Amino acid sequence: MLHIGLDDTDSPGGGCTTYVAAVLVERLMGLGAEFNGYPTLLRLNPNTPWKTRGNASVCLRLKIDESLYGAVQNAVKELVDEYGEFSCDNTNPGIVFLKGNVPDNVKTYSDTVVKSLVEKKLAMDLIEKHEMDYMEYKNGRGIIGALAAIGGTLEGDLTYELLTYRTPENWGTPRRMDDASIVAMDATLSNSTFNNLDEKGRPLITPRGPDPVLYGVRGETPEAVYDAMQMIKPLEPVERWMICRSNQGTDLHYDVPVKVSGLEPFNPAVVYGEVDSIPETIEGGHVFFRLRDKTGTVDCAAFEPTGSFRAVVRKLIPGDVVTVYSGVSIHEKELTLNIEKLALHETASLVTSVKPKCPECGGSTGSMGKGQGLRCKKCGYRGEDLVEEKVEQDRVIVPGIYLPDKGAHRHLMKPYERYGREKAIELIV
Repeated sequence: MLHIGLDDTDSPGGGCTTYVAAVLVERLMGLGAEFNGYPTLLRLNPNTPWKTRGNASVCLRLKIDESLYGAVQNAVKELVDEYGEFSCDNTNPGIVFLKGNVPDNVKTYSDTVVKSLVEKKLAMDLIEKHEMDYMEYKNGRGIIGALAAIGGTLEGDLTYELLTYRTPENWGTPRRMDDASIVAMDATLSNSTFNNLDEKGRPLITPRGPDPVLYGVRGETPEAVYDAMQMIKPLEPVERWMICRSNQGTDLHYDVPVKVSGLEPFNPAVVYGEVDSIPETIEGGHVFFRLRDKTGTVDCAAFEPTGSFRAVVRKLIPGDVVTVYSGVSIHEKELTLNIEKLALHETASLVTSVKPKCPECGGSTGSMGKGQGLRCKKCGYRGEDLVEEKVEQDRVIVPGIYLPDKGAHRHLMKPYERYGREKAIELIV
């Protein structure tokens, strides 16, 4: 049994680690490899400052004759040499090889990489302890994700993604798709796929960058995403396709709630507390409010790309009890929670003061100054019975889970349609 982990071959300007893996599958089949299940596509901590695009690593799990191990290593190296985006400073590929079953501490390590920042030394210590072979390029930071992909055996909730790839001559050009076929596919397979269209019915399955991916469909089973491919009509050639097991759409990057005092930059964070300020909209359409727990306060931000989600945030008032699911960033030198999901548990009372009508003439009343009571604006009546009444207003927001618009979903975020679809399996590798 051999596990091959790959990471960090792409850049914002092109390339794709899953494409390298797809080509590698064909090379290894030519060597006689027998694959154990689908490749693992593991999305790592989405807040990592060194990520290129989607921060994905890949693992292939296979059986092959021991005598061909050297040929396998050469095949991997040749493809990374060919397709690695080495001109980018943030592209630092890593490759890890593990023989046998995946140790429990490597699985634990993988979970840590998805949920936090990890130093390369932690990966290297495990590689040395379990006598794994590895290859690294430049500073070798890709070793972190490559080992995490090996440990990402996905024994709890998981999803599948079918990725199709463009022919090289089309890389970097506008993608050509029959959008109507995507809409029809979604209508047919909405119970088994997710995030195909945005709230306005526009396709979300095609990336915008110069990478080789033509489109990717995510779903609950391999059969669902394969059926989707049969319904989608690309208007350009598809060079190859591959189905992966993945942690996408699972919320598995979130850990147990953390106190405000325990927040760390560039980590996912779940924080429970009370709204401590009236939400404020700043230039650019971003909405901010303060969140408080027993250890302190922190700014929370719903940025403009989250769309209609900002209208939800604007309805919060001080005293509302919420859990904020977020990524921790630094905004104007202060830690800020970039909101990815909001759970509203309890709504505070919204009380307003209503001035009475004049009992003499029915006119409106107004204040005569601090501590001086009210008087009628029309007839001047100033009776002691003119007292403001406290009235509780209906809230226009109710407890529940609120998400940004689909176009702002990060890869790991669980969309509404996956609630209730979560699965748990056991995979022994």
